[in-house]
Amino acid sequence: MTKYKTEKRKAEVGERILITEDGFSLGYYKSGDVFTVSSTTDKGVTGENDCFILHHEYEVIIGEQSPTPNLYEMNYDELVALVEDAMKALRTRSYKNGYDQGRFDAEIEAAHGTYEKSDQQKRDEIVAQAKEDIEALYATELGYRHDFIVNAEKRTVVALRKSFVEGYIRDRGIAKCAPDDCFNAHIGKAIALRRALRLPVPVAYLNVPQPTEIRVGDVVRGTYYAGKGTYVKKIKKIEGGTYYYDHGYDFINDVDLVIIDDSRTGVSE
Repeated sequence: MTKYKTEKRKAEVGERILITEDGFSLGYYKSGDVFTVSSTTDKGVTGENDCFILHHEYEVIIGEQSPTPNLYEMNYDELVALVEDAMKALRTRSYKNGYDQGRFDAEIEAAHGTYEKSDQQKRDEIVAQAKEDIEALYATELGYRHDFIVNAEKRTVVALRKSFVEGYIRDRGIAKCAPDDCFNAHIGKAIALRRALRLPVPVAYLNVPQPTEIRVGDVVRGTYYAGKGTYVKKIKKIEGGTYYYDHGYDFINDVDLVIIDDSRTGVSE
């Protein structure tokens, strides 16, 4: 049953009303009925069914909430979609309100149990969040431009905040990836830009899980046969059980690669 948010006041033409009393209805309407007001008088209103309703018999509808779905009547795919939509809405609202992502996840897990996601799924979400963060910060910085210096070899990102009017650098922020972590330019840009703007850095950016799925555009490190040194390659294609690089290839089942950079800049994801 739909729930309504109402106000006790006289309705205007075009507004919807909820019948709360039916003492003078003569059987033409009953409590719980909903009508759209077509005309009004000092004593009452007329609904679209041409019934005259006294002012004290209704309340004006100002909002409504759809009935909660019966979870036991939903199939597996519907339940998964509902949970994903709910978590996405909660994360979006918490992020827009400046709520710490790490704290949000911890409280959700404490209250409702762990929401099972793979490390790769969590990382993908944080990378997407970082990209949105950068765009949102751009929009608030009228009169300034932001340049980034990305050094994938040194695993650093520098954000430069420049004034269009004054023409020089006003602030700068630096992000450096830990030696054992996978470098991601998008996360690095978000961290560096926030530091340049003197804004707090979300815990999620600093504790992002490591990637587990190799994808086209990733930079990987492998070990030569018999452990004789390592090599660094960029994945150009994954096909037929094979990783293809700019030069050479590896059979997926015969190699153990470590992802060292999953920025995938210039690659459609």
